[in-house]
Amino acid sequence: MSVALVTGSGGLIGSEAVRHFAGLGLDVVGIDNDMRQEFFGAEASTAWNVRRLADELGSAYSHHSIDIRDRDSLAKLFARYGRDIAVVIHTAAQPSHDWAVRDPFTDFDVNAGGTLNVLQNVREHCIEAPVIHCSTNKVYGDRPNSLPLVELETRWEIEAGHPYEQGIREDMSIDACLHSVFGASKVAADVMVQEYGRYFGMKTACFRGGTLTGPAHSATELHGFLGYVMRANMERRTYKIFGYQGKQVRDAIHSSDVVSAFEAFFRNPRSAAVYNLGGGRHSNTSNREAFRLAEQITGREMVTEYVEANRIGDHKWWIGSNEAFQADYPDWKQVYDVPMIMREIYEANVDKWVPQA
Repeated sequence: MSVALVTGSGGLIGSEAVRHFAGLGLDVVGIDNDMRQEFFGAEASTAWNVRRLADELGSAYSHHSIDIRDRDSLAKLFARYGRDIAVVIHTAAQPSHDWAVRDPFTDFDVNAGGTLNVLQNVREHCIEAPVIHCSTNKVYGDRPNSLPLVELETRWEIEAGHPYEQGIREDMSIDACLHSVFGASKVAADVMVQEYGRYFGMKTACFRGGTLTGPAHSATELHGFLGYVMRANMERRTYKIFGYQGKQVRDAIHSSDVVSAFEAFFRNPRSAAVYNLGGGRHSNTSNREAFRLAEQITGREMVTEYVEANRIGDHKWWIGSNEAFQADYPDWKQVYDVPMIMREIYEANVDKWVPQA
């Protein structure tokens, strides 16, 4: 038996990984205790996604409602499957800047402590299994805001000819900048994943994601940019724009493209690998541009409210470079762009989010 163990299996990337690796013929063990509901309220619950996975995959999927901070329960599960575990995909996290400030202990215990718990269990029970860690571009703190940017009509953009014109690379320093409490806990997790790779010779990868998105997102105001743009438009909610004239830029990568990158690493793993992974120049948008796309898709105007103050540590412009990953895995190809992503989110949720007449 070959097992893929997925933490955060009810979330956007976790559930995509469950389906993908089950499709490769692995038995999938999922860990998710729906803390997203605790973080963001009932609308952010992942329970619906877990039920759908169980219905779709049957005996190929085994679900466990374990908190990754619970070392004893986690150790028992790892011991149960032992060396049958062929890969560990760690997506469980507290993902919000704003929420982290409210409860820094929980944020750090989940993001940093939970990651350490996963790594140590892999070391003790299935050391040959590659560990794929969902890190974040927030490990760079607000360093990207020091780049020379130009204000255009609908977006901020980097100066032409800059070394990062095609996207920010992994050589950007993570030091001497403002990270936010959330960013700091994710830095700790990221560095620990690297350390277990180097110090113990384990196969590990940190994927520093840009905006990860797709129709399986339980989108809410504090987390889930494109999903929440579509949800706000379709449900006639007021979307709050936080600073930067709504011209802040994000690259957006579909969960399917993320997980196909995970598969490439799984098939040919390295030790202590670090990759930026996002939409890059292929798939990026500003708030204003995303609003316009949503309006074109639904035929409804966005309802927005502008808040002058930007979120602390928020990026004014982020387009990451996938160059390092593509150099190591040249067969990986990105499929989705922003218009494709937003239309798919609309089509997947039209029955839930569009008010019935």
